[in-house]
Amino acid sequence: MTLQTILPVQAAQIKEWAETRGEAAWLTQRRLEALELAGSLELPKPEKTKLDRWDLSGYGSFKAGAKVSSQDELPAAAKELIEEGTQNLIVQHNSGVVYAALSEELSAKGVIFTDLETAAREHEVLVKKHLGTAVKTSEHQVSALHYAAWTGGVFLYVPKNVELEVPLQAVYLSDDASATFAPHILIVADMNSRVTYVDNYVSAGLSGSVLHNGVVEVVALDGAKVQYATVHQFGKEVTDISYRRALLSNDADIEWIVGEMNDGDTIADTATTLNGNGTHSDAKIIAIGSGSQKLNYTTRAVHFGKSSESDMFTRAVMREEAQSIINGITKIEHGATKANGQQTEKVLMLSPKARGDANPILLIDEDDVMAGHAASVGKVNPEQVYYLMSRGISKLEAERLIIYGFLAPIIAEIPLELLRTRLQRIVERKLGQ
Repeated sequence: MTLQTILPVQAAQIKEWAETRGEAAWLTQRRLEALELAGSLELPKPEKTKLDRWDLSGYGSFKAGAKVSSQDELPAAAKELIEEGTQNLIVQHNSGVVYAALSEELSAKGVIFTDLETAAREHEVLVKKHLGTAVKTSEHQVSALHYAAWTGGVFLYVPKNVELEVPLQAVYLSDDASATFAPHILIVADMNSRVTYVDNYVSAGLSGSVLHNGVVEVVALDGAKVQYATVHQFGKEVTDISYRRALLSNDADIEWIVGEMNDGDTIADTATTLNGNGTHSDAKIIAIGSGSQKLNYTTRAVHFGKSSESDMFTRAVMREEAQSIINGITKIEHGATKANGQQTEKVLMLSPKARGDANPILLIDEDDVMAGHAASVGKVNPEQVYYLMSRGISKLEAERLIIYGFLAPIIAEIPLELLRTRLQRIVERKLGQ
């Protein structure tokens, strides 16, 4: 059986896409090697989710939107996600980046913020060194196919000792069901740098099914601090598979802020490897499931460094017939003395047919550490509802306030006001309010 008959991407496609984009030869070679590897790999096996029953064939073909010179020319679905006056912005429309802007001030500091394909040509040494280090091509068939077929994406590099006060933003829009949509984000924060990056994934007007096979890699070198905020709000036509990974060197810090607001089936894996001593990872995830969605969210932290700390905090609300598997995994390796890993998973179920499964997992191979977990799955607390009703609030409004209070600690952490406001509206829509 040949690769062409078992895989949704073919070598001829890859070569054609690469020639169309004027891609760097070394990158095309990597793609072809990834495709060959995909033929021998199995699908990933997320906890209690059988991916072999999902339709993962919707890779489409390379179709990039026309490049634009100003934000006014962007599609409406992208423009409404961008705050007025935003200077540092990348927008991907279907298979390619159509708009990229970086302020002169940040450019003068040596900051690189461009699409990953351009970076592979113009900053080959940096991209070659870090691409594929956090998410390996060989992990499983989905990751190998991503490395064979990714398009567009972002490369962000912050030089040593540069601290950025203003968030950098990206928007990823899918509105053509026949277009490949698999962006790759690579962020490299050099020693003692600091950066906040915010992105938003959205679909609009799709006439068929789309697979989003996306990867995020964050490399934080000694003393670097990265804040990464993302909101996924794909429609029901999109199956979303996202792998987000961070690698931390000594005294580095990553903060994940994730809003999972899709209407379609979703698998998301957000993980940090704490390689260095004194590292810290903080992951805050909120999710809302509705309709008949199948959802699987995994958050993990793997400790190698001494005195490393990780916090994971997931809150999910399931309504109608949505089903979710929520995994929290803390792994402390032998030698990671004084490590501290804490995690909490909480699920609210708003209907009898909704399902939420919270799985806290601690894997400890070292004695001199601290670790803890908490998990809860249940309905809205009737005592809280009764208390609010005793103050003159209706039952419906009381339940609404309790749900918003349940999600508010993470929504408040979103670093852009427009995105916070939009996330609040998405929450209301997802909850049928």
